[in-house]
Amino acid sequence: MQGPTPLRQELGKSRLSRTLLYGLLTLFFLQLLSDFVAALYARGLLGTTIPVEIVAVLLLFTPILLLFAPGRAGIRGQAILVVLILLTAVSEMWAGARGRVLLAGLGTGSFMLLLPMGLFDRSQRPKDAHWAQRILGLSLGLALSICLRVWNSGVDPALQTSYRLIEVALAIMTGCLYWRASSQSPSSPARVTALRAPFGTTASLALGVVAALTMLYFTFASPGVIVRWVGGDYRSILGLILLMLTLLALIAGFAPNWIARLPREVTALWNLAFVSALVATLLAYQIQFPADPAAYPMPEPPAPAWSAIALFCLCILFPVILVDLSLYSDELIARRPTLRALGGGFALAALFLLLMIFAQTFTTVYDYIPVVGPLFRDRFWLVFLILGLALMAPLLSIRRDTSSVERAPAKTAAGLVTLVCVLAFLGALWRSATRPGPLPAGSRLRVLTYNIQQGYNAQGQWNYTGQLALLQQAKPDIVGLEESDSSRIAGGNSDLVRYFADHLGCYSYYGPKVVAGTFGIALLSRYPIENPRTVFFYSSGEQTAAIKAQVTVQGKAFNILVTHLGNDGPLVQQQELLREATGIAPVIAMGDFNFRPNSASYQLTRKVLDDAWLVRWPGGVDDQGYNPSDRIDHIFVSPGTSVKDAHFMTAPESDHPALWVDLGR
Repeated sequence: MQGPTPLRQELGKSRLSRTLLYGLLTLFFLQLLSDFVAALYARGLLGTTIPVEIVAVLLLFTPILLLFAPGRAGIRGQAILVVLILLTAVSEMWAGARGRVLLAGLGTGSFMLLLPMGLFDRSQRPKDAHWAQRILGLSLGLALSICLRVWNSGVDPALQTSYRLIEVALAIMTGCLYWRASSQSPSSPARVTALRAPFGTTASLALGVVAALTMLYFTFASPGVIVRWVGGDYRSILGLILLMLTLLALIAGFAPNWIARLPREVTALWNLAFVSALVATLLAYQIQFPADPAAYPMPEPPAPAWSAIALFCLCILFPVILVDLSLYSDELIARRPTLRALGGGFALAALFLLLMIFAQTFTTVYDYIPVVGPLFRDRFWLVFLILGLALMAPLLSIRRDTSSVERAPAKTAAGLVTLVCVLAFLGALWRSATRPGPLPAGSRLRVLTYNIQQGYNAQGQWNYTGQLALLQQAKPDIVGLEESDSSRIAGGNSDLVRYFADHLGCYSYYGPKVVAGTFGIALLSRYPIENPRTVFFYSSGEQTAAIKAQVTVQGKAFNILVTHLGNDGPLVQQQELLREATGIAPVIAMGDFNFRPNSASYQLTRKVLDDAWLVRWPGGVDDQGYNPSDRIDHIFVSPGTSVKDAHFMTAPESDHPALWVDLGR
C-alpha cells in the first residue's frame, strides 16, 4: 500500500494550519466582543447611566474605512490588523475598566475590518478554495470558547494568571500561523475582475455573516447560556451541543462535499426549523407578568410539556449557524464584489450587530432606559426572532454553485475539533460534580448574604476572584447571592453562580431564569437544597423575585428566602415576601432589600421577623465599633431564633458589604 506523497502531506499540513488560524481568530473575536460589551456595561453599571465610553461603539464601524480604500486589500494591511487583534486580546486582560473598553473595542473593530478585507483577498484567488477549513475553523473556535469556560466553571478565565499565559501562547501561535499562510500566498495575487454584484446582495450576505457570528456570541460560545435560559441539566444540554458540533466537524473533515452541495431548499428548511425551535424555547419560558398587584406573589409558572422538544431541536439543529456562516462567506467570495461594496455592506451589518446588543441588554435594564427601554420588557424572545430572521434572509441570494467545494478530506483538523469537544465535556463532568466538603461540626449555622454586583467591584473592575476569596474566608454554610446575573452578554455571558458553587463545593439554585429579564438571585448551600422555586413580586419597574427553598441541618428544616427588591424596597414587594414567610417557621429571609432601618418596609418586617443584626447587637454597633445605620442588606429570622454572632465584611470586592450571621441549630 502506497503511503501519502510529500505533496499530500504538505497539503494536509496546510489545511490543518488554516483550520487552526481560522479557529484561533474566531476564538479571539468572540472573547474581544464579549469583553467589549461587558466592559461598556460595567462602566454604566456604577452610575446606572449611559457612560461616556459608549462612543467606543463607533469602533464596530471600521469597515466604513474601506469606502476610501484604493480598491484592493493589501497583505500588509491585513497583517497589521491581525497584530492589533492579538495585541489587544492579550493586553486587555490586564487593563482597567476604561482601558478594557478601548482595547477590546479596538480589537473587535480590527476584526470587523479584517473580515471584509480577507473575503476580498480570497475572492482574488478563485481557485484557492477553503470551504472545509473555514467550517472546521469556526467549529474549532467555538469549541475552544466553550472548553475554556467549562474548565473555569462557566466564567471567562481572563483573571487567572495561568490562562493569561495560555492566551499569550495562543496569540503567538496565531501570529506564526498567519505569517506562514501569508508567506505561502502570492504577495500580489492575480487581479480578478469584480463581478459588481448588486450592493443589496453584498449587504445581505454581509448581514448573514455578522448575524451568524452574533448568534454564536449570544447563545453558543458560552456553555451555560441555554442552561440558564431554561433551568435545565448542564451536562445534558452541553453534551448534546458538543455532540452536534463534533458531528459537523467530522462531516466537514471527512465528506466536505456533503454539506456544501445541500440544495438551497434543504438549507432553508434547516434554518427555519432552527429559528422556530429557538423562538419556541424562549416563548416557553417567557413570562407575561400581570399588571394587577393582586396577582402577586406569583409562583413561576411551569414550562409547557412541548418545551423539552423545542429545546432538544434547538440543540441538534444549531450547527446550521456555522454552515450559514461558511456558505455566506463562500458566496461573497464567488461573487467577487468590490472592496468598497464589502466595506459598505459590513458597515451596515455592524449597525445591526450594535442594535442587537442594545436590544438584548434592554430586556433586563429596560427600567433604566427612557422611552425605548420599556418596549423590551418581557420580549427576550423577540430579539432572537429578529436575529434568526437576519440569519435566514441571505439564503435568497445563494446560487446553486459548487465551484468552491473541496474534495480533499481534512481528517486531522476534524479530529482536533473532536478532541476539544471531548475535553470540554470531560470538564463539564468533572466541574459540575457537586463535592461538598465535610459538614461543619458544632452547633452553629453560618448564613451569608452578598450582593456581588454581577462580579464587579466598586470601581467597575471584574473581581469575581476577590469575591470568591471573601466567601472562602467567611466559610458560610448557606449563601444568598444578589445581582448574580448569569449568562447574559452584559456580564460577558459568565456563569458566576456556577463558578462560586464549584469552588465552594456547594449545591446551588439560580433564581429567575434569564428569559424572565430579572436581575439574578441565587442560593448556595453546603446542605442539599430542597424544593427550590421562584416567586415573583409586583413591580411597576424592574421585575423582582425571591427564591424559596428548604435546607435541612441535622434533622432541623430551615425555610430560606433570598431576594433583591426594587429601588427603595417598595412596601408592596416586602408585604408579598412576608406573605411567603408566614406560617413556615423557622424562616431565614436574606438579601438586598433596598430599604433602610428607618423605612416603613423595615418597620413592617420587624413586626413579623427579627433582624438578626439587632438580635446579636441590640445597640446596632458591633464589638469592633461598626455601626451600619444605613444598611440595606439584611438577614431576618423567625422570633426566638438563636443568633450567636453577626458581622459585616466591608472589603471593596463589591459595592455592597457581605453580611454573615451565625445561628444556633
